[in-house]
Amino acid sequence: MLFQKNDTVLFIGDSISDYERKRPVGEGLRNAWGTSYVACAGALLGSVYPELALRVINMGVSGNQTRDLIARWQTDVMDLHPDWVCMLIGINDVWRQFDQPQMPETHVLPDEYARNYESLIQRTLPHVKGMVLMTPYFMEPNQSDPMRARMDEYGAIIRDLAAKYRLPCIDLQAAWDGLFQHMHPCNIAWDRVHPNQTGCMFIARQLLNGVGFDWNHCAE
Repeated sequence: MLFQKNDTVLFIGDSISDYERKRPVGEGLRNAWGTSYVACAGALLGSVYPELALRVINMGVSGNQTRDLIARWQTDVMDLHPDWVCMLIGINDVWRQFDQPQMPETHVLPDEYARNYESLIQRTLPHVKGMVLMTPYFMEPNQSDPMRARMDEYGAIIRDLAAKYRLPCIDLQAAWDGLFQHMHPCNIAWDRVHPNQTGCMFIARQLLNGVGFDWNHCAE
């Protein structure tokens, strides 16, 4: 597995990560991770690999776009000195183009999204062991749907950046497409964005598979 003993693994993103995590820093007692996929991943890492004593921090903020991550990156990432940064961001960069079409100042178009995202990678990589990138998604199986088609553009940007910097990439959109061959998206998220607990666990499972998590591991 990528994560090693005593590593700090920091998750950052938007509402998909947030889910009422503790402020100002999402770690510690009383469900400080919130109830998102971060909590699922953190619980699995701690229970299956207790000997690693991993420190898991959730720094998701609801409503965030890549612009917001740039503004808070120093305090919410670099100052916490993580070993690994797992990033899921981009849904709001796309969503604002569809739920606020008359407000172009809130739209993060593909070129800016790519610049913003790459700047965060370049700023972070010299100071960490690595980063894990996750594609944004829209739970719409119809690839001709305008928002789904737009989201696919942003997912392609993440895959390209992951390849360029040789980083693990978790293609969540492809994973959802597979799941929805067996159920309707509304079974996971009424708005096709914010997953229920089954969906949160599904994201956590994709992430953990992507970092080499051994589901049959036994602590020594």
